[in-house]
Amino acid sequence: MYATVTSKGQITIPKVLRDVLHLSAGDKIEFVLDQDQQGAHLIPKHQPVVCLKGVLPKPEKAISLGAMEDAIRKGASR
Repeated sequence: MYATVTSKGQITIPKVLRDVLHLSAGDKIEFVLDQDQQGAHLIPKHQPVVCLKGVLPKPEKAISLGAMEDAIRKGASR
C-alpha cells in the first residue's frame, strides 16, 4: 500500500487501512520512529467516549428510567 505526500506534507491513508484501523475523520494518529529511524509505526489514538459530552442537546424534559425501560419493551415487541 502506498500514499503520496503532498506539497503541504499531507497524506491520504488508503481506505483499506482506515477500515482495518477503524479510523474516521477527526481521529488522531501517533507516528513512532523505529530505533534506527528508517521507518515508523502508525498508532491510532481514538477519542474516549468522554469527548462526546455536550454533542447532543439536553432533553426538554427528564425521562425516568422506568419510562425508558417501557419504551424499550414496546419497541422490542414490534
